[in-house]
Amino acid sequence: MSKKRKLLFIISIGLNILLVAIVAWGIIKMNFVKEQVLVTEVQNNLVELEGLIAHQIDNDWSEPNLVTTELGDVLNGIWLGMTTGEQLGTLSESDKKTLSHLHSKLTQYPNDKLYSFADVTDEDKKNFEKLREILREVGLGLNITISANMDSFMKQAEELNEKIESPLN
Repeated sequence: MSKKRKLLFIISIGLNILLVAIVAWGIIKMNFVKEQVLVTEVQNNLVELEGLIAHQIDNDWSEPNLVTTELGDVLNGIWLGMTTGEQLGTLSESDKKTLSHLHSKLTQYPNDKLYSFADVTDEDKKNFEKLREILREVGLGLNITISANMDSFMKQAEELNEKIESPLN
């Protein structure tokens, strides 16, 4: 090989390595975004939901719409996580199925719609209290160590799917 060809070959290898590194970095960032959306918008909101239900129990359900509003945030977070994961192409079929089932099970509970609060009956309060127990059982509650790991969260979501009855009554 001539010196020119060797130089072009070395430059080509260098550029290919750089290209592979850029693509790998992009994939890592996309997975990070998907995980952050699910952890912050779903996992953290489920923990807040558990805490709000406990607060309402302690205060004789003085403001039940705090719970229904937070449940709406959880549902929006699940939808956002599924949409983001699908658009990025980083959400597995298994995770999509788990999140979809969790979304449908949680929509059984009263949740607020845009510009209107849900009515919460005594039966709904009992169902929310049971949901609180389930959230704590799967490790999603205040004063419980929460792992910000995607695999850990998906296991918790699968457990929630198994434990939440459908239909509720």
